[in-house]
Amino acid sequence: MHPTAQHTSGRLPRTVWILGFVSLFMDMSSELVHALLPVYMTTVLGLSVLSVGVVEGIAEATASMLKVVSGVWSDRIGSRKWLAVTGYGLSALTKPLFPLASGAGEVIAARFIDRIGKGIRGAPRDALVADATPLALRNAAYGLRQSLDTVGAVLGPLAAIGLLALYADNLRLVLWFAVIPALIAVAILAFGVREPQRDAQAHAAARAGKKGITWSAARQLPKAYWQVVGLAALFTVARLTEAFLVLRGDQIGVSVVWIAMVTLVMSLTYALSAYPVGLLAARWGRKRLFGLGLAVLAASMLLLGGLLPLGLAGFWAGVALWGLHMGLTQGLLSAAVAEAAPHALRGTAFGFYHLVIGLMQLLAAIGAGWLWQSIGSDRLFTLAALLALLCLPALWLWLHEHPGKLATH
Repeated sequence: MHPTAQHTSGRLPRTVWILGFVSLFMDMSSELVHALLPVYMTTVLGLSVLSVGVVEGIAEATASMLKVVSGVWSDRIGSRKWLAVTGYGLSALTKPLFPLASGAGEVIAARFIDRIGKGIRGAPRDALVADATPLALRNAAYGLRQSLDTVGAVLGPLAAIGLLALYADNLRLVLWFAVIPALIAVAILAFGVREPQRDAQAHAAARAGKKGITWSAARQLPKAYWQVVGLAALFTVARLTEAFLVLRGDQIGVSVVWIAMVTLVMSLTYALSAYPVGLLAARWGRKRLFGLGLAVLAASMLLLGGLLPLGLAGFWAGVALWGLHMGLTQGLLSAAVAEAAPHALRGTAFGFYHLVIGLMQLLAAIGAGWLWQSIGSDRLFTLAALLALLCLPALWLWLHEHPGKLATH
């Protein structure tokens, strides 16, 4: 039976919980590495801030382009799970490359391969969540998966801090520990998830198109879907990536041993807010929560830029608010995409969604790196705050809610 037709008990399906724990372990592994990577690239490898922006932007764009391919194929072949296993497995294989690297080229190569794995797994996994979850529980399902994902992003830098202290700043040795949770994530997904049986009519419709990956699939997606994607693209331009938060901390004097605290604080507020926000959306609606998220993002940028003379306390408050903004928006964006997309094209929809977001991340990262060097970090963060507030009119014009589809009590 199709998930949306099932009786809604109020409990999230087992598949959603397992996918959440898969995300937790893989993000723990990734963030153990990435919490230190921006500073490592600038201080140890000698790369500029602009170079870091280019590397991060291209890596995320590469992942996003592959999400289109994996999303379309997950619709056509009728199997999302094994595409996701392939993506998670590839990311797990890259983890030993970071401690084995002897130069910038090898670190950058490992980063790209890791993002390729993310690109393969992202859209099938997100579509799998929707396939397994009744409509009334979608906001909560994506919020839960995002929360567990972000718990991993808390545990990763926390482990990095503890291991660096335990092993006297032996960075290479600490990086080896990232291999363990990555392998656990792949094992849980491969042996713990049962893929829901897809509706035969929807599967046949998905296979009816051409066998190749073409842009014609995008034309089958409705206007409401593209409005959600456009809104997410604007959010992405206004939001500076996590790497710039880490670099800002290094700039104002946060020591290398504690620089992973930037990712930890951001991820903690993200993890604590994403699931409750998914539940609140049934009462308050997505528009209000998105609007609050934009206001929180603007406040975060102003604090990070030092507009308010609060010193380190202001910086840490800005990092926490950045994480809260993510919790207020990211899970709901995924739920909005799932709601707006036809069932037969759900994987395709998530693929194009991630493609657009990745391209915006590329432009934003390169632009932010150039502005950091041209006008300074304080003005860059102030400009980002203004961009966040300018997204509000688009939010009210483009996001359409259907009260009848909200969960009832």
